[in-house]
Amino acid sequence: MSRARRILAAAVTLTAASMTLTGCFEEPSAHDAVRDFLVGWQSEDYELAASRADGDPAVVRKALEAAKLDLDAASFRFRVKSLNRQGDATTAQFGAEVDLGENSPLWEYESTLPLHLVNGVWKVRWSQSVLHPQLKDGQRLAVRPSSEPRQKVVDRTGEALQRPGRLYVVGVTPSALGDETSSVVKQLAAITGFAEDRLLSRVRSSPPGDFVQLATFGRDRYLQVQQKIAEIRPKVHVQPQDQPVDPAPPRDIVGKVGALTPETEVKLGGPQRAGDSVGRNGLQKAYQNHLTGSTKTQVITLDLKTGEDVAVLKEWPGRPNGPVHTTLDSLTQQAADAAVSTTQSGTLVAVKASTGEVLAVGAKDMGQVKDALGGKYPAGTAFSIVAADALIKAGVKPSQRLRCPAERTVGGARFVFTGQTQQPAATFQESFASGCVTALASLARRVGAEQLKRSAEAYGIGVNWQLPLKAFTGKMPSLVTDAEKAQAIAGQNVEVSPLTMALVAAAVKSGTWRPPSLVTSPDRPDPAAEQLATKPPASVPVDPAVRTALTAMMKAGVASSPSAQAGAGRVYGVAAALPSQQLGWFVGWQGDVAVAVLTKNSDAAATAGRFFGALRNPR
Repeated sequence: MSRARRILAAAVTLTAASMTLTGCFEEPSAHDAVRDFLVGWQSEDYELAASRADGDPAVVRKALEAAKLDLDAASFRFRVKSLNRQGDATTAQFGAEVDLGENSPLWEYESTLPLHLVNGVWKVRWSQSVLHPQLKDGQRLAVRPSSEPRQKVVDRTGEALQRPGRLYVVGVTPSALGDETSSVVKQLAAITGFAEDRLLSRVRSSPPGDFVQLATFGRDRYLQVQQKIAEIRPKVHVQPQDQPVDPAPPRDIVGKVGALTPETEVKLGGPQRAGDSVGRNGLQKAYQNHLTGSTKTQVITLDLKTGEDVAVLKEWPGRPNGPVHTTLDSLTQQAADAAVSTTQSGTLVAVKASTGEVLAVGAKDMGQVKDALGGKYPAGTAFSIVAADALIKAGVKPSQRLRCPAERTVGGARFVFTGQTQQPAATFQESFASGCVTALASLARRVGAEQLKRSAEAYGIGVNWQLPLKAFTGKMPSLVTDAEKAQAIAGQNVEVSPLTMALVAAAVKSGTWRPPSLVTSPDRPDPAAEQLATKPPASVPVDPAVRTALTAMMKAGVASSPSAQAGAGRVYGVAAALPSQQLGWFVGWQGDVAVAVLTKNSDAAATAGRFFGALRNPR
């Protein structure tokens, strides 16, 4: 719950608390003193509370107000448990609940209010122990937060996927500020944009000798404010820190890290404190809480004269942080980046065929998340891999003779093939390999709509698989007419992402479609991030006879696209072109690495060939 909501909740419960304190005792005189003191303390009506104590009202008021400041508390709430009278003395037992604010834990403790008669009026016997039973005169309360350094996102070998970047942590030592505390904090608030009262309460609640970090700047932002900060030094200290914040490829997948700003503090509403680093996108954002953990918090007592710790009243260890382990492979990523760098615009997704693990995501002038994982693109004849599964099961043989005219109409839908038309003796396999859309579309009457749907789902298209980052599983519309079936076989009404198609290639290679994975540990991202399904969909085996046929067909597909074959090693796949949108696909595999390449105004098959060549011969 946010600080503002907690304060509101405390205010709302005040009336109920007052009624509880009013109605739970039969002894009206001592009860009135307890009620007024605790209700006054809880509602910050320190005048009312002080009127029910036997101490100097100014001293009592100051002590109660200081307790809230010393703890940087959002609210106090009290519950009276019992009232025991012995002669002219009475003791009230009560429970206290202190909201330490900024998503820190609730501090609960039990204490007593000693009361005695003063001139016939019940009064709270005042001492510092009224605030907490272990607090003595000459002492104060304080809160000490601490956190662990941000952890790393790592690849499958444990290699860090970010490089050190410099952040500038700005803070103060309270004891060095003296009477200038308010002035210094006011200037710092103007520079950082953080609320002045929040910075001030943080300084006042901290042990005087501790360094209290109040803001963190990235390099560019720090250079902008450096001169202004210099004007309030040496009261304000700047600590340069090298932290793992600069992402290595694939940068969009790993994500950027920045300093917490007033704007992101409001949006996140999490355990962050001003000065923390925050994941802006990618896995850094999805696993923000896991990478940072939560703040360790101590409530302590301090000696007012020396500023030294006296006792720890309560300690919360916080949630431990840890690295995020991914399936990414740095060498495969280098090959993907090298391959797409030569395109005008393109993206490449590589997965481990035997597991569905994402190995690399390369992109140029396209987004690694937005396009490679989550893009919605027409499949074109790359979808013929899936359509062929349904057609072969329906009895169409790869050796089936098909005509490949330049144009054909099926059920009223017109299809145009811009490639080189084949001889009349061409087969289904040859039409598949060359992407002859007119020949493929002619098979619409040989397969049912339900058969096409089942094959699409068996290859994960439209199935509810998820990643910790936004991903598109594909979409095929309802098919009723022959025209709609023909358009599906040609991939004209089917939308897919490059990741979806890489998994299709992996299924043919391995004999089983598997849902993708990108992170192996922890099990799921933060609750506020994109959620993984409770249970991933089951793996789906490919019919062995179909797999044998598709393997031969995709071998022929590479023969029709020789640019996909680079150097030693057999590549299997199929190329597809969508001339009207200037898009090109290559979907295939080599060894245990399956890929989908999508390019604009570039040769997708050649990009795949460069990838496999670079993968075999890393620099």
